[in-house]
Amino acid sequence: MSRLNLRSQILHILLALLVGLGLGLVYSWFLSPVTYVDANPAILRSDFKDQYRIVIAASYAATQNLDRARVRLELLGDIDPVGELSAQAQRMLASGEPFDKVRPLAQLATDLNNGFASIPTPTSFTLLNTPQGDSVISVTETQTAETASIEETPTPFPTIIFEQTPITPVVAETNTPRPTFTPVPGPGAPFTLVGQDTVCVPGTQEGLLQFIFMDGRRKQVAGIEIIVTWSQGEDRFFTGFKPELGNGYADFIMDADTVYSVRVVAGGAFVPDIVTPTCTDPNGISYPGGLLLTFQQP
Repeated sequence: MSRLNLRSQILHILLALLVGLGLGLVYSWFLSPVTYVDANPAILRSDFKDQYRIVIAASYAATQNLDRARVRLELLGDIDPVGELSAQAQRMLASGEPFDKVRPLAQLATDLNNGFASIPTPTSFTLLNTPQGDSVISVTETQTAETASIEETPTPFPTIIFEQTPITPVVAETNTPRPTFTPVPGPGAPFTLVGQDTVCVPGTQEGLLQFIFMDGRRKQVAGIEIIVTWSQGEDRFFTGFKPELGNGYADFIMDADTVYSVRVVAGGAFVPDIVTPTCTDPNGISYPGGLLLTFQQP
């Protein structure tokens, strides 16, 4: 009889706990749910963090304020903000997002890795000794009745006929020398293959096709679209998503016994018949090597 009473008491206790738990859930979920006010962005879900980064990158693209963008990214609590930006850009490209939407993320990651904002510098020209319509010229003159009747109509280059007392003008000016410009190819200038090197790293099991793109000043260029094709398919990717290896760096994993062709969208450079090279270690064992293709603007 005492055992039945003990079991009954245990069942009553468990039932009371379950009822209390259910009432607590109803109260916390429906009657008085938790409301977050001014919450830290670090507690956001991963998809909301992605939207937060897109907003930060769009703001940076408009203001070029790198310090403010860095502080905003720190609020997300990421261990590697640059890596998170690059990884999100890769995910967006893989899901079919247009590159115009991905470019701000890649640019912010590149600038954070470099430590400075890459503000585009417009081409400027210095105008020397250009006469203006509202310039003031002081002269001592003796006007005739003819010249006094000239209507005062402002023109950019007025022509006035008058008799004047000859004077010797004293002009003190410092002529600014005309700057010497170095021609720099624009963003659409074609890239040319300037190097094709075999890369042998003992212990690797797959061939790696690496790319480096540089402008005319040998500065690496991000955002260059590359198309790799083979008989079974095609792959498209961009430079700049691995800033730790360089802004103009990209790579592609090759399969053995497959012939690839490479086309650069900007400028249309084409490299056919690319195969995985074979390397040999000091013990005479063969393993797949890699290729490094270097492109440069003229």
